[in-house]
Amino acid sequence: MTQPAGHPTTRVLALLELLQANRRMGGAELAERLGVEPRTVRRYMLRLQDLGIPVQAERGRYGGYRLLPGYKLPPLMLTDDEATAVVLGLLAGRRLGLATAATAADSALAKIQRVLPPAVRDRVGAVQATLGLTLTPRAGAPPATATVLTLAEAAREGRRVRIRYRAWRGDESERDLDPYGLVLHAGRWYVTGHDHRRGQVRTFRLDRVLAAEPRDEPFDPPPGFDPVEHVLRSLAEVPYSHEVEVVLDTTLAEARRRIPREVGTLTEVGWEAGGGVRGVLLRARAERLDGMARLLAGLGWPFAVRRPAALRAAVRELAERLAAQADREA
Repeated sequence: MTQPAGHPTTRVLALLELLQANRRMGGAELAERLGVEPRTVRRYMLRLQDLGIPVQAERGRYGGYRLLPGYKLPPLMLTDDEATAVVLGLLAGRRLGLATAATAADSALAKIQRVLPPAVRDRVGAVQATLGLTLTPRAGAPPATATVLTLAEAAREGRRVRIRYRAWRGDESERDLDPYGLVLHAGRWYVTGHDHRRGQVRTFRLDRVLAAEPRDEPFDPPPGFDPVEHVLRSLAEVPYSHEVEVVLDTTLAEARRRIPREVGTLTEVGWEAGGGVRGVLLRARAERLDGMARLLAGLGWPFAVRRPAALRAAVRELAERLAAQADREA
């Protein structure tokens, strides 16, 4: 267990946070969480009371400490570690697409910086000013915050929602959905669940959900259902212009490690051109065959194209371009 920092003031603040997060806590439990003796906890309680914070001590076998019901700590008080964690989370979340409004991360950062002590604010600002992120920002508008919160609450409580959805062609529809879970993948939010209009499990992009209204009908998700696995499989099955089958000269474990699940499906097969050596069949859909040729070349494994024949031509063209680049002189 990570212990609070050693300064007594830090421990007092940590104690206050524990009391706010829990309805009631015993003295022995608080002492263990803070890494101090029980008598030190009693001293910290007196210090909080001296500051005007309504801490109540309850005697008896099931006694302990609690804050007066309804009390909330008004100012934001963060240690250096906590402030840095919040800022780094906001910065990474903004780049990953976790933000549910275009300016939410920026405004949250500004508010946190305003209430931090000057010394902490300067040190955290140094991290923000000097940190470089290699993550590629996701293009497009984020989903509405109300949509994310409504669907998340419905998924947690097992309640149906009615959504208004705009398909990629622009057509709008209204449907009832049993949301099984939310998934963030490659900077984009998805919800997966049972679509009562189609009578099957479907995946929807949250930035295309125009409205979400909670309903009263309860539901139970299928046992063992994995929202992440279903979303990745759904994305791999999105129809593109070309259906691709390629046998890779590698193991299934290595192929799964190197090839993202959304690229396509992987199954172990016989390597037909190699005298019975085992290989891996990659089934995928590709919008551009030159992109698939680059992916195959980048893997660095021998491979055999089953279909389409045009992929063979794309691989040859890529090889010719690379050979021409190798012969160039600076």
